[in-house]
Amino acid sequence: MTLDNLTEPAASLTLTTYERLRSDVLSGRWVPGGKLGIEALREHYGTGATPVREALNRLAAEGWVQHLDQRGFIAAPVSDEALRELAKTRVWLETTALTQSVQASTPAWEERVLLALHRLSKTPRSLSKDKYIENPAWEKLHREFHMVLIDNCGSRWLIGFCEQLYDQAYRYRQLAAKTSYKRRHELDEHKAVVDAVLAGDVGLACKALTGHYDKTAQIILKNGAT
Repeated sequence: MTLDNLTEPAASLTLTTYERLRSDVLSGRWVPGGKLGIEALREHYGTGATPVREALNRLAAEGWVQHLDQRGFIAAPVSDEALRELAKTRVWLETTALTQSVQASTPAWEERVLLALHRLSKTPRSLSKDKYIENPAWEKLHREFHMVLIDNCGSRWLIGFCEQLYDQAYRYRQLAAKTSYKRRHELDEHKAVVDAVLAGDVGLACKALTGHYDKTAQIILKNGAT
């Protein structure tokens, strides 16, 4: 038996714990600013203290949790100021990426944009018609839609930064999703961006995308999710 064979189970357990904990922080299961006790997390995830501690350290390095002297770990706090900064930065980067994508447009990319919108439009936002219950399928397609809009920009770095900001925005959206459900027509907003993209109108496409993100931020701020 090799050393790799001996360490693989522990590494796999740490990765699984990290992925579950990260998902729960992003979804709002763990309250922003709330304490993340190692013992409580160990019991919740049914694992040992070491995988939990390693997952927390990794998430702290990524900014999803914070390590405070004498207090241990907490879920990263949220604030109105941080949300406004996030929305502004996201607009800066994604309109740049969208501009480059449209200017380098190809039939294949336009088909992928249309397909992403079609798939998203056919998937319910919530698992319940009466109240908001997150639909993982919709969230996956929503991310794919926004990423395909910019994946023709020609820069892996820019796409990577946009992906990080998407995850940050997802966390804020989840904090307000229950109160904002059914109060907007997201499909119309998505379609407006795609129509401008297919028309080759960079200015209109960026304006539609900016409006989409600004509206999301305003809904979150209005509902006091931060």
